Amino acid sequence: MKVTVAICTHNRAKDTEEAIVSVLTQNFAKKEIEIIVIDNRSTDNTAEVVNGLRQRHGPRVRYILENKLGLSVARNRAIREASGEYILFLDDDALASSKWVQHIVDVFERDITIGCVGGKIDPIWEAEEPDWIPEEYRSVFTILDFTNGVKEMPSPSIPYGANIAFRMSVFNHIKPFREDLGRVGKNLLSSEESELIARLRARYKVYYTSYASVKHKIAKERTTKKWFLKRIFWQGVSDAVKRQDKSVLAVVKHTIRMLQAVGTSLLSIFHFKKFIRQVVKIYYRNGSLVGILRYNSRG
Repeated sequence: MKVTVAICTHNRAKDTEEAIVSVLTQNFAKKEIEIIVIDNRSTDNTAEVVNGLRQRHGPRVRYILENKLGLSVARNRAIREASGEYILFLDDDALASSKWVQHIVDVFERDITIGCVGGKIDPIWEAEEPDWIPEEYRSVFTILDFTNGVKEMPSPSIPYGANIAFRMSVFNHIKPFREDLGRVGKNLLSSEESELIARLRARYKVYYTSYASVKHKIAKERTTKKWFLKRIFWQGVSDAVKRQDKSVLAVVKHTIRMLQAVGTSLLSIFHFKKFIRQVVKIYYRNGSLVGILRYNSRG
């Protein structure tokens, strides 16, 4: 088996079906692709939908139930179950372009030291794209357009989880995703990809190809200021957990910078773009403090 495409899902039966179909119609040898759907304790009809596709398309579609909740848990289960030379992760609300698999494989086969490949992620906005989002924070919505063509990604740049692939043999040398990072239920904990890729870079190269593109659905509820600021808060939590920094100095640093942002926001309250940038900093520092004080104090 050349390729395992892994789709981890939680209560998105319709989106998952569309994601699977986008892989089933790839311009790539069918016998060389398996599709693994990791159902992370869904309560909708995900099992029925996936098994229906399995009945029509045979064993190349596999359904696996993972009862322990957590995106990193589901991804690690996919890694354990995969039989491909490469494992390609596709979000359950993403649609792969017709030559997505081929372009990912082409990059891997350039150089045995390439351990991770990611691709372009274009948004499909369910509602109109908000005009208040600062350009530098569009990545919060899992939008990625790193460069045209194929290029090595220098640190700290990374591919995003909606469209990321690994050479399976790398997991003979490094541990997979940290399960204390990544989304669990309704929380927006993240940074599991950046933490893994940072370790991977000690031995392998990370590449990007704009040709292996996917389209990523952005639900209407994710275009509100409330969701955006919640996502920023959880990014702060995630970064603190990833660093595992419990020092008093870190608490003082984040507190001072949060207070500085509060002061600056009051001065820019009548300039909305400047104001929202300062509010973002407040939420991020607040999340960082929560990550240090709550998550890093467990046990």
